[in-house]
Amino acid sequence: MTRILHRSIHAKLPVAVAGRGIELFDADGKAYIDASGGAAVSCLGHGHPDVIAALHEQLDRVAYAHTGFFTTEVAEKLADRLVQDAPEGLDHVYLVSGGSEAIEAALKMARQYFVEKGEPKRRHIIARRQSYHGNTLGALAAGGNEWRRAQFAPLLIETHHIDPCYAYRYQRHGESEEEYGLRAANLLEEKLLELGPDEVIAFVAEPVVGATAGAVPPAPGYFRRIREICDRYGVLLILDEVMCGMGRTGTLYACEQDSVAPDLVVIAKGLGGGYQPIGAVLLAAKIFEAFAGGSGFFQHGHTYMGHPMAAAAALAVQEVIRRDDLLANIRAMGDRLDERLRQRFGNHHHVGDIRGRGLFRGVELVADRATKEPFDPKLKLNARIKREAMARGLMVYPMGGTIDGVRGDHILLAPPFIVEERDIDEIVSRLGEAVDAAFAA
Repeated sequence: MTRILHRSIHAKLPVAVAGRGIELFDADGKAYIDASGGAAVSCLGHGHPDVIAALHEQLDRVAYAHTGFFTTEVAEKLADRLVQDAPEGLDHVYLVSGGSEAIEAALKMARQYFVEKGEPKRRHIIARRQSYHGNTLGALAAGGNEWRRAQFAPLLIETHHIDPCYAYRYQRHGESEEEYGLRAANLLEEKLLELGPDEVIAFVAEPVVGATAGAVPPAPGYFRRIREICDRYGVLLILDEVMCGMGRTGTLYACEQDSVAPDLVVIAKGLGGGYQPIGAVLLAAKIFEAFAGGSGFFQHGHTYMGHPMAAAAALAVQEVIRRDDLLANIRAMGDRLDERLRQRFGNHHHVGDIRGRGLFRGVELVADRATKEPFDPKLKLNARIKREAMARGLMVYPMGGTIDGVRGDHILLAPPFIVEERDIDEIVSRLGEAVDAAFAA
């Protein structure tokens, strides 16, 4: 009997005892290809010697120093590295312990920025339906994952949501991708005018939507138009790259591919590759300067922010990505993954869409390809696929509620950046078997 309150109380979980490369091993000696990086976390796979060495070295120096008393050399080095590689205008870093913490911090930064500027009536946050920004109450309120929000709704701050940029479901017949992207972005302006633009703090979005909808990329021009709207009305743009950032889509920051620089960008997961819990907010110079020239502090904080061990792990992960030119491998293996997925599932009766960027790919499942009708949620198709994949030694990330929080199923793939061609082929082969078995059942 376990004393842990597991995510699913009645699940019987295998015990992970070792990890090597792209594989995890359970107590029975069975190997699992980690084709989802856990939850798009393990970007360097498991047991990477450079990261392990960095953690040993840092442990021998200092394991913990509270940031109310000290900074540390390794945290400063990590911040320098992140700013050096960041989108234009981002020049300071706030280090926390994960994605939800980072989103909470970003929301508070955005609010305090306007208070420092003498605009305290700004209070509204706008985000998108079918987004996910974390599980703490502020992050959950910003997110548009209805299933996760429902029972906690009375505790959530007031936020506002517009439709996602989700071409497979929202693009009209005869509408070009660019036309759709412009129409989807203009929903933000409509919402701003409805609320009163001088009362809006920020717009929050994932450049490539992750767990809730399954690696949904933006339509061409969407984020450029979003940036224009935010600038016109003095609203901050917060980009959530917790899942899609730090190289996952083929560029270090996902927003680079859309030629957009945010006012705040939130990162985690691939930042430390799972070797230690870490997240961060990168903020624009104007936000830092408002704090520095005003109250002189950011009214927030966590016990483990700037943790030296976490910073050491993250710095080592980022150095390996740069040294080994893994961004090039992400792009090459991402193209191969897309090709193999289309070969295996392109004509599948129940695959409606294959999408994504780099090593961040989604497969949307439908009961009818012609109408895009989803499967009955009661079938729990996503759970069946996960079970069949695990039986075949494959970890993928299937989810339900793709369309509206209730209906729809997709599979998310996010393999480590170190995958090779033979790994991609084996991942798709095992996934194909798992999907076929789930449908047969």
